[in-house]
Amino acid sequence: MGYLNISDADLKKSATTYKKELLITPVLSCSDTLQHFTGRPGVAGREVVGQLTGNIEIGPYKATRVDDTGVKITPRVLETYLGSVVKRFDLNDAEKTVWGEAYAQGEDLTKAALVLQVLTFLSAQIGKKLNAAIWTAVRNDSGDTTQDLFDGFDTITKKEIDANNISAAQGNLHEFSEAFSHTNAVDLLMKFYEGAAPELQAVETKLFIPHSVYNAYNRDYATRYGSTPYNHKYSKTFLEGTQDLCELVPLASKKGSEYVHLSTKKNMLYGFGAGMADENIAIEKYHEFLTSFVATMYFGVQFETIAQESLFVGKIHA
Repeated sequence: MGYLNISDADLKKSATTYKKELLITPVLSCSDTLQHFTGRPGVAGREVVGQLTGNIEIGPYKATRVDDTGVKITPRVLETYLGSVVKRFDLNDAEKTVWGEAYAQGEDLTKAALVLQVLTFLSAQIGKKLNAAIWTAVRNDSGDTTQDLFDGFDTITKKEIDANNISAAQGNLHEFSEAFSHTNAVDLLMKFYEGAAPELQAVETKLFIPHSVYNAYNRDYATRYGSTPYNHKYSKTFLEGTQDLCELVPLASKKGSEYVHLSTKKNMLYGFGAGMADENIAIEKYHEFLTSFVATMYFGVQFETIAQESLFVGKIHA
C-alpha cells in the first residue's frame, strides 16, 4: 500500500494550527523521566520558588505570652532558557517513516492525521535530548546542544556543594565510603536512607539512581533475600526497609552521575513555556529538496528547596 503525499504547505498550516500542542510534545515525550518530577508550565525566564519556614506552637494558657519569632522564606530561582533549533529533513523520508509505523500497527491514517504525526514525530525528537540532559546539562550561552541549554540537577547539586549549601554539616549530604557492587548495594542504600532527616523518611520519596546502582542493588537483594517468603519478585521497586515510602527510580540520564538524590516529587521542579509568546513551531523551505523544522521553546530545572527535610544527596565513591 502506498502512503499519502503531503506538502510543505500542509505541514506549515498544521504547525500553526497545532502550535501549542506541538510545543508541549517534547515535554510529553520524556514523560518516563518527568513523571517523577513536578512541572511548572508557563515559565519564561526566572520564577522565584523556595521554602517557607517558621515555628509556631500552642502551650498552656498565658495571657502575656507572645511568639515574636519570624517566618523565613528561603528563595530559589527556577530559570528556564529559550532554546532554538532548525532541523532540515527530507519530507519523503519522514512521511514514509510515520506512515510505515502507523500501517504496521493497523492504523488507517488520513492525510490530516499523517501531517500531524510527522510534526509530532519531529517535536518528540527534541524531548529525547531534553530527557538525556536533565541531570548533566551545563548552561553555556555559546553552546549548540541541549546539554548547553540549562543547568541540570547534577550541575546545580555540584554548585551547591561547592558553596557549602549542601554538606554533611547542613544534614543534606552523605558521602559513600565505598563503590557500589553486587555485594554491598543493599547495605549502602539502606544506610544512606537511614541517614536522611526524619522528616524526609516520614513521607513518600523518590531515590534517583543510575541503572548501574539499581542493577547492583537487585543482584545483592536476590542473593540476600531470594528465598524469603515475602520476596515475590527479582526487580525491586521500593527500597528495602522503607515500608514502600522510598521508590527506586533508575534513570538512563543518570548514567555516569556522581550523585544519588533522595527527594520528594514536589521538590523536583521542571519549568517549560507551554506555548508562551516567544515560543514557536514553524515549517520553512530554505532548500530545494529539504524542509526545515524551526522551533523555539523554554526549559529548565531546579530544586524547590535544598533543606534536609526535602533533599538528601549521596556522593558516589569514585
